[in-house]
Amino acid sequence: MAPTNPPCETIDLLVVGGGINGAGIARDAAGRGLSVLLVERDDLASHTSSASTKLVHGGLRYLEYGEVRLVRESLIERERLMAIAPHIIWPLEFVLPQSAGSRPAWLIRAGLFVYDHLGGRKRLPATQTVRLATDARGEGLRHRGGRAFAYYDCWVDDARLVVLNARDAAERGARVCTRTAFVRAQRTAAGWSATLKDSARERTVRARAIVNAAGPWVNQVIGTVECARKSSHVRLVKGSHIVLPRLYPGAHAFLLQNPDGRVVFAIPWLDRFTLVGTTDEPWHGPPGEPAISAAETDYLLATVTRNFARPVTAQDIAWTYSGIRPLYDDRAANASAVTRDYVLDLDADGGRAPLLSVFGGKITTYRKLAEHALEILAPILGSSPTGWTSGAALPGGDLPDRDRRAFRETLKARHPALPADLLARLADTYGTAAEDILHDVTEPGDLGQAFGAGLTARELAWLADREWARTAEDVLFRRTKLGLDIPPADWPAIDQWLADHTRTRAADPAPAGRIQSTARR
Repeated sequence: MAPTNPPCETIDLLVVGGGINGAGIARDAAGRGLSVLLVERDDLASHTSSASTKLVHGGLRYLEYGEVRLVRESLIERERLMAIAPHIIWPLEFVLPQSAGSRPAWLIRAGLFVYDHLGGRKRLPATQTVRLATDARGEGLRHRGGRAFAYYDCWVDDARLVVLNARDAAERGARVCTRTAFVRAQRTAAGWSATLKDSARERTVRARAIVNAAGPWVNQVIGTVECARKSSHVRLVKGSHIVLPRLYPGAHAFLLQNPDGRVVFAIPWLDRFTLVGTTDEPWHGPPGEPAISAAETDYLLATVTRNFARPVTAQDIAWTYSGIRPLYDDRAANASAVTRDYVLDLDADGGRAPLLSVFGGKITTYRKLAEHALEILAPILGSSPTGWTSGAALPGGDLPDRDRRAFRETLKARHPALPADLLARLADTYGTAAEDILHDVTEPGDLGQAFGAGLTARELAWLADREWARTAEDVLFRRTKLGLDIPPADWPAIDQWLADHTRTRAADPAPAGRIQSTARR
């Protein structure tokens, strides 16, 4: 393990929150030459950013609410993100069945025409009409009559997107401290004096500016900042998902229209499952550990029963997860209609010690949000006003010709003694960095202790040393998607290996350039 970060005397920017927005801002700032410290109370992407529907998309339904600017920006960003992270973001076809009582076909077709042309689509196919009775994409549906529209968006490994932004920030000089809480801050003549707490101690850092990207805790962070302007701009909405045995053949997803006007996605998951979600429920409790409610479970199961031939019950659910979305409060009466756009609120006290708080946003627009945040801070911090992230590949994303499948085959050719399914997973998880993990591996025994589903000590060491992983949960549900493949009875062995590795590395000073992280409590 890399040792605890030393006290940081003075930095340009303190970023609070290790979700997608905080990691994206830290990356952009570090690339502009600023000294950056990112702190996250728990693990990277341990809350909202790993509880998404795993999509990079324009948001077709947002057109109904007049969010044309947001949809256009999202579609433009969809193209950019595909280019900079092709190993974890790839095209996914969506089939939208037309049914009685749903939106009229002309309205959907008009919306999809706008969707096809609004954001400068270059890499994805255009919308087409599908006859469900004769097309293979209708297999598995309860009712195969009528037609559907088929269009494209993208799938994303959401938690890995966060980690890769943090890795790139660290490789550009940022400090990334997980398991480190932001306690309080006060303005001084030189900027901010901020108190942080990790498992070992409290420490104070001085920062010229603070970005509050704490997601559902954005208002709580504001409350710990002395003399900060109070805000009530956040509206918490819970979204839940269920994972079921595979409901239909094919690699496409479905966008399902419900009688209440809401839409639900059904998405292929790990070849054996279908991911179904999301719900939208107002959330008034603490944003810590939300869980799916009985009403949400019933709602999603009813959606499945209404649309698919395969019978399902609550006993068929393999996994559920829920997240709290910190949306900007636009006073919409319906939680589903609350804007997914972002608002950046600058509290600069006359230009001294700026505090920039992030409200709202979504995964698809995180890079643009970060760029916008740095444009606001550039005149204050004296950093470059020019954005740079739109064409810079994330770690592992420099695939030849951005071809994920071709890279899989290249990796298999270079390591013929290793299982093909393991190599495919490593390619899709780490991209070209898979070669670094396998740099001296010639046979399976070189990978070290095996923990099931292809997870080995070699991969765990990489995740601990390079990606801040400290627990089995970090590894199985955020750094990888192996949580449904490795039974819970085997998780303690992973926890123990990581703990032993952490203790061993604690006494080993980090070589120059090694990514650093604090130890788990």
